[in-house]
Amino acid sequence: MTTKTAAAAAQATVYGYPRQGPNRELKKAIEGYWKGRVDAKALRATAADLRRTNWQQLAGAGVHEVPTGDFSYYDHVLDTTVMVGAIPERHRTAVVTDALDGYFAMARGTQDVAPLEMTKWFDTNYHYLVPELGPDTVFTTDSAKQVDELREALALGLTARPVLLGPVTYLLLAKPAPGVAADFDPLTLLDRLLPVYAEVLADLRAAGATWVQLDEPALVQDRTPAELNAAERAYRDLGGLADRPKLLVASYFDRLGDALTVLAKAPVDGLALDFTDAAAANLDALAAVGGLRGKRLVAGVVNGRNIWVNNLEKSLATLGTLLGLAGQVDVAASCSLLHVPLDAAAERDIDPQILGWLAFARQKTTEIVTLAKGLTLGTDAITAELAANRAALAARADSPITRDPAVRARAAAVTEADARRSRPYPERATAQRAHLGLPLLPTTTIGSFPQTAELRTARADLRTRRIDSAGYEERIRAEIGEVISFQEKIGLDVLVHGEPERNDMVQYFAEQLTGYLATQHGWVQSYGTRYVRPPILAGDISRPQPMTVRWTTYAQSLTEKPVKGMLTGPVTMLAWSFVRDDQPLGDTARQVALALRDEVNDLEAAGTSVIQVDEPALRETLPLRAADRPAYLAWATEAFRLSTSSVRPDTQIHTHMCYAEFGDIVQAIDDLDADVISLEAARSHMQVARELAGHGYPREAGPGVYDIHSPRVPGADEAAALLRKGLEAIPAERLWVNPDCGLKTRGWPETRASLKNLVAAARTVRAELAGS
Repeated sequence: MTTKTAAAAAQATVYGYPRQGPNRELKKAIEGYWKGRVDAKALRATAADLRRTNWQQLAGAGVHEVPTGDFSYYDHVLDTTVMVGAIPERHRTAVVTDALDGYFAMARGTQDVAPLEMTKWFDTNYHYLVPELGPDTVFTTDSAKQVDELREALALGLTARPVLLGPVTYLLLAKPAPGVAADFDPLTLLDRLLPVYAEVLADLRAAGATWVQLDEPALVQDRTPAELNAAERAYRDLGGLADRPKLLVASYFDRLGDALTVLAKAPVDGLALDFTDAAAANLDALAAVGGLRGKRLVAGVVNGRNIWVNNLEKSLATLGTLLGLAGQVDVAASCSLLHVPLDAAAERDIDPQILGWLAFARQKTTEIVTLAKGLTLGTDAITAELAANRAALAARADSPITRDPAVRARAAAVTEADARRSRPYPERATAQRAHLGLPLLPTTTIGSFPQTAELRTARADLRTRRIDSAGYEERIRAEIGEVISFQEKIGLDVLVHGEPERNDMVQYFAEQLTGYLATQHGWVQSYGTRYVRPPILAGDISRPQPMTVRWTTYAQSLTEKPVKGMLTGPVTMLAWSFVRDDQPLGDTARQVALALRDEVNDLEAAGTSVIQVDEPALRETLPLRAADRPAYLAWATEAFRLSTSSVRPDTQIHTHMCYAEFGDIVQAIDDLDADVISLEAARSHMQVARELAGHGYPREAGPGVYDIHSPRVPGADEAAALLRKGLEAIPAERLWVNPDCGLKTRGWPETRASLKNLVAAARTVRAELAGS
């Protein structure tokens, strides 16, 4: 393409942008508000400053149409719940009394009221708050947030497009409210919900919106004819409104399939589609329906979920093909840039050559603008950009960082037998019970204990050399000693060392493995005010030396009770990193698994009898389309077994998963062949225990009885009630008692109280079982 070929100038846009600010200003303001150090006015002012800065940076970079409404204090799905008035009954008083405090109560709970359930947003590591709906739900319109943020952007002289979660996806993400029959289908409320969306659209139109984007990512999943009919009805009705802005329906994360036909025929004004990994499928489907016939197509050709530079020439070729399939082709990222860090230029410790391979949100914005310019004016207008891009891609492909012959040879030599335990589970269970001598309903925690300000200060002091390694290690030893002492005092049965030396469950290992890069400022929102810095998986993976043995064996030296070795599994090491895109994920997973296998062997040799390999991301990374799942689950479960299969029969292998929907991967959980699995269950009222029972899961399991993502302290009676519910599905001889997840984000006072209550609950139920 050397001349202008587009019918109209291509516009650059994005669907959403990182919320936190360059120094996580939003996190600090919100947590200050929770602690009473920041008032509501100051919090709102910080939020407004961040929104204004984001919009002005986008516009200054050349983005023609900035998004509004994507900013959130906690979660955009929760914002939608507020917008449509679907406030759970137990939270209504709090919301009416103070809207902001009520909002955070829905997200985090209070001592007296449980929060909304939290789970993963499709196949990402972002978490959303699950709407609770029932046949008696009454929707009401509250468009204030969406209208106010649009007006803020318009007042800056910007062209703005409000972004809303679409009605079909909102209902498909919802669950029956507590007390509602489990078979209630929230999608039956669609006709009740659409008038609220019509009012919101009218309010946005009146406030100055020309376009409004409605996100429907749920439509890239396998959908029944009834669900597709619901989508057809929703956009027939909304598209047919007389008083509305133009409607852009966006879907992303995968191919649309049959839903593309539905949306292409709908009386809406444009579609936004993912043309990254799903490019070929969406291109073919779009051509099959005859294109969009004069409508707007926003083409997501820049990957919004990974951090590698875009192949500009490849994206321009895709865009050129799309020109004949729509009346207007604009350029965007494949999804919201919420899923990547803010700015690669802030990184000072990454090799400058490697830095040239990376594109965070600001760099992706530049790529989008460049592509729009090239699409409009031809490649001659972006000659320098294309040359620099080709050089960066070539440098990465040719770099010795990306390939290690020894690692590749070891991975190629793996056999099926390498991923199998030496004895079947029943024999292992007998050996482990004799070796460990644990009571009925053994108690444990997931691994981490509170990461106090003192621990974070110690790590910072070590980095800045205010203390030396000896001083730092003395602090870590003292913390481990306190954690072990506390656990023994309250009567936990299987202890952990508390992980005081670990900054993050993935980053800690990534920093000790070859092939990984760590960032200093690459923060990405996981949920609420929880931000993580996913490491970058740039090359082949190996383990130069033991990573956890020293601190695990030190902790074991302080107690006669078993101390778990704690590792992060291969799938989670991939899912919570930015993975390489130049080889299959299964190949990378095998490399990580072999590195972890070495660590497992060293832990066992050092006397560790219980080893936990966490895989919370196994469900999260599950492909959105059923046809793609068998291949993924085959390599994912093999990688776990490869990590853990070399131990003796009497060494007990645990795994842990949390905050996802597990029902459709129970067979995969079984295929892991772990001896014990602990899972999130408190917010979902032991749903996973019933799912395991329905599958006939034969091993030991610990469905959580303590929701660690809420600051509330569950009472012993509450934990005991959940434990009894777990016993309805899992026999006592196979049931463990534990929290939902690690305790890193909690404070010590609530942790002490909650774990004491957890142990008391286990003792109460043990006594009930002994007396029955």
